[in-house]
Amino acid sequence: MRNAMRPSDTNLPARAVRYRRSRTGLVWAGLRRASLTTWLGLCVILLYAILALFAPLIAPYGEADVVSSQPFAAWNSTFLFGTDQLGRDVMSRIIYGARNSVGIAFITTTIAFLLGGTLGILSAISPSWLDHVLSGVADMLMAIPQLIFALILLALFGSSIPSIVMIIAVLNSTQIFRLARSSARNVAVMEFIEVASLRGERTLWIIVREILPNIMPTLIAEFGLRFCFVFLTISALSFLGLGIQPPSADWGTMVRESATFISYGNITPLLPAAAIALLTVSINFVVDWFLDIASGLRDDQ
Repeated sequence: MRNAMRPSDTNLPARAVRYRRSRTGLVWAGLRRASLTTWLGLCVILLYAILALFAPLIAPYGEADVVSSQPFAAWNSTFLFGTDQLGRDVMSRIIYGARNSVGIAFITTTIAFLLGGTLGILSAISPSWLDHVLSGVADMLMAIPQLIFALILLALFGSSIPSIVMIIAVLNSTQIFRLARSSARNVAVMEFIEVASLRGERTLWIIVREILPNIMPTLIAEFGLRFCFVFLTISALSFLGLGIQPPSADWGTMVRESATFISYGNITPLLPAAAIALLTVSINFVVDWFLDIASGLRDDQ
């Protein structure tokens, strides 16, 4: 005779499905009741993403094309935002600047999270000596002013894009390391982690299936905030002349090159600066909304 299936066995999948649906429902409900500032932030981020992905198709001219013999031409029907000091179309360079500034900042932040998050989780579940070593290195790097340290390293290794990405990623990974370590430690002491260990589950399985899902909302929110810091750092380095180098378009470089033009009553230098500020504020709006959604998911769990 076949063993009868226990009621608890039949209820487990249903509960899991209901839980997954409840999480999805909370996200959609959060979108429906999102504030105007949240929708504004989402629309701005979507617009910047479209500009970054399709810059060659959207920009009327090339990134470094000299299209006018008159530098600092006024706004007109041909050049909507005028031209820069070399006769290049400012509007086209702002669009290409979205691809360079936003794209490089996103790649840098992703590398920083992969590095800092991985080491932080490993430090939380590793023997004490490894935890002390990793924490000591992170504390040492965090004690050095980030922008000054980045300037020194870029002066030594050059201002190539790979150097910018790796230096800023390593410097920002320290804060992510501390957050991931603290969050993973709070989860690692819970009973279900001990049960998984007693079942004989491997460490990688515990990290992927138990620890990471419970700290992911916190890490995603931190990703948005950390992206803002990375984005502003890259723009500041470009403004100081050690970031993305010409002829590549970058908003920080564009502000530096045309800053003196403000004294003539032209607001063209404010356009890339406004683009930097708008993206930063929009990401903060979305991060605040996501934190509310994440707190609802934790309460539901």
